[in-house]
Amino acid sequence: MIPAVGIGAGLVAALLFSVVITGSPLAVLLYSAAPLPIFIAALGWNHRAGLYASAAGALAVTLGLSLPAGFAFACIIALPAWWIAYLALLARSDESGAVEWYPLGHLMVWIAGTATLASVASALVMTTDYETYRAVIARIVDNLLAEMVRSKMLTLPQGKTAADLSADITPLLVRAVPLGIAASIVTTITANLWLAAKTVQFSGRLPRPWPFIPSTTLPRTALPLLAVGLVTAMLDGFVGLAGASLVGALLAAFMFSGLAMLHDLSRGQTWRTPMLISVYVALIVMQAVLTPLLALAGMIDTLLGLRKRAAMPPPPPQA
Repeated sequence: MIPAVGIGAGLVAALLFSVVITGSPLAVLLYSAAPLPIFIAALGWNHRAGLYASAAGALAVTLGLSLPAGFAFACIIALPAWWIAYLALLARSDESGAVEWYPLGHLMVWIAGTATLASVASALVMTTDYETYRAVIARIVDNLLAEMVRSKMLTLPQGKTAADLSADITPLLVRAVPLGIAASIVTTITANLWLAAKTVQFSGRLPRPWPFIPSTTLPRTALPLLAVGLVTAMLDGFVGLAGASLVGALLAAFMFSGLAMLHDLSRGQTWRTPMLISVYVALIVMQAVLTPLLALAGMIDTLLGLRKRAAMPPPPPQA
């Protein structure tokens, strides 16, 4: 049963991954859901089903597309989904027999670490030569800036040409690309994990009781990890790329922690619903402004333990 479920999930994930080559908006959306079947298999049956799904999907992508594509599927989609699902179902019992499940805050740190490795792997799939990688990303950024200027989405300063703008901005954007990729991978993994867990819970196969998500707080070890990422990001080569990826991934994790803090501290307040609606709308229309603020809130909460001082106790766990 487990091998069959895993192989089926892997083939579905491989199909969702492969449609991205069409380049359509729907294909990008389906690509984002590629980890979902692997998460469902691993959470609903066990982590071995996730391993079967990873292997079957990687083999299918390799045969259908290419060996680098199969490697990309394994490193960016399949293995991260299997590993995070494995950690999500880790548990231990104390002397009284009470079960303690793996904390969500620690799981978010692992999601950030996994996203960092996936971001580096995506660059290595492109090329193992860093200068070639920089040249490819710079060309993509230059083309994007030129298109934004042509479509009037970007206004040039007085006396500046598109070439001048590229010369000033492109080097900075090239270094920031891994940061954005890692942050997007954290968001994708987190969203797929939540959706898969909800789906498996509805089927009655989720071993873990549904956790109180608003209580999620990253452990303090995430703060020195962020500092290491900031220092490493200043270096050249793939080491600097890994540092930038770690910074982006942890900032995304802290952003989710800050969002959870708003849900937690506003419980029972009359202004809770309009406040949360405003925040989520702002995340859509002013993402570049609100995301850093939420990440900062998450970092302050981790450092000072704001919710331990102010929040109400969590409600009883759901079955």
